[in-house]
Amino acid sequence: MTQEFIELRQSILEGRYDEALEIIDDLEEMSKQATLRKIEAFLVRLCIHLIKNQIEQRLTNSWIASISDSVIQIAKLNLKDNQKSYYIKADEWQEYLDEAIAIAIRPASAEIFDGTLKPSQIFQRINQELLIDIAQKLLHLTYQYQPKELPEIIDHHLAELPGGKDWFE
Repeated sequence: MTQEFIELRQSILEGRYDEALEIIDDLEEMSKQATLRKIEAFLVRLCIHLIKNQIEQRLTNSWIASISDSVIQIAKLNLKDNQKSYYIKADEWQEYLDEAIAIAIRPASAEIFDGTLKPSQIFQRINQELLIDIAQKLLHLTYQYQPKELPEIIDHHLAELPGGKDWFE
């Protein structure tokens, strides 16, 4: 990115404003892509723990912390600087979730039942539709609440997951 700033400066100094605007557009796109990659990483982390919950039918303190933190970080990253619009709109999560689940299966399989299930076995056992539904409900909270409000609200939703009532009691 440093090279782009050098080129931008040179273009402005030399009066090549069309080139400068193209560089600015490129920098904006690079920034957007970096943000989307971060969101996708937290989405994979979220899916890993939701898969573990679905297969093992329990929740741990660690899983709850990871799920909650992932949703909160996504909320912070997804809101654009103007505080009025989002990188990923509320109705655009399906494609991201499909990919995140596919990526999350392998790392989840290394942890589920102490790594005794292969990724293909995990894939066969998960209810992907239910997994996406749960993830979307959690993600939609990020459009309704501020990040500081989310932990308690997320806990309420996690209490409804398998093992959730036991954990929260």
